[in-house]
Amino acid sequence: MAHLNVSDVTKRYGDTLAVDDVSFEAEPGRILGLLGPNGAGKTSTIRMITYIAVPDAGTVRYDGREVGPWSQQRMGYLPEESGLYDRLRVKEQLVYLGTLKGLSRADAAEQADYWLDRFDATDWADMKTEELSKGMQQKIQFIATLLHDPSLLIFDEPFSGLDPINADLLRDIILELRREDRTILFASHRMEQVEQLCDDICLMAGGEVVLQGALRDIKEQFGTNTLVLEFDGPDTFIDELARAGRVRVNTRSAHRAELTLADDTDARTVLDLALDRTDDVYRYERVAPPLNEIFVDTVGEAEAERLQKQSVATA
Repeated sequence: MAHLNVSDVTKRYGDTLAVDDVSFEAEPGRILGLLGPNGAGKTSTIRMITYIAVPDAGTVRYDGREVGPWSQQRMGYLPEESGLYDRLRVKEQLVYLGTLKGLSRADAAEQADYWLDRFDATDWADMKTEELSKGMQQKIQFIATLLHDPSLLIFDEPFSGLDPINADLLRDIILELRREDRTILFASHRMEQVEQLCDDICLMAGGEVVLQGALRDIKEQFGTNTLVLEFDGPDTFIDELARAGRVRVNTRSAHRAELTLADDTDARTVLDLALDRTDDVYRYERVAPPLNEIFVDTVGEAEAERLQKQSVATA
């Protein structure tokens, strides 16, 4: 059984349909990326998973039971916005937050010491939150998410404000938690982070799920029209192809280009032109497109379809 099951969930706020019949599952030992542009319904969906809000229709189940106050004690939620108290000292705050999740003060203090040490942050224990940088506050909030040893973890933009060294540390710990068979939901706008961490993705747009599945399968599904060329000599053939609408240029440098083929363009046509216009082509490979390209294409198609439905409904 999946650790988390979101089934046919709908949520309205007044006349606004924020989440429309959304379903997905997140499994232990895997990281699910919950993606979408602003207004896609991600935050509303997370609020229902964490029982901050209640669905108007559908169910959210955790370990086979509908979520409720009981499940909040077993989840760890790192929100995008800060939930720390500015005037409290770091360890004092962590102990307090741990007791809210059912720990004794002694156990909360022990866990706080452990995680502060893991993050090389023991020197911050007696500092007030308002004295910390944004990145330091983010690390403390991440620690607060883990204190009670939750089996379901929900991270909303967890790398916000972190420098590369601390981002790597956080990433390593998230992967360690996955190896421990935790169920992890990861919401982010940063596609490169999603590609590095996630096993599965659920892409939302306009309150609906528009794409979901294993990341590897999705990239294979979208990968047939993306080419990487490396060559010596002039690159004017790229401009010729782009002006004719035969390709879209994803990346380009002096001797390398990543191109997405138009639907009516054959890959051999591109290779033949490159061989004719350059001195040598030493790499010609079809590759899976970056997740950002899949995101842009899929959300664009979903938005166009939504607008078309609206125009038909109001005609």
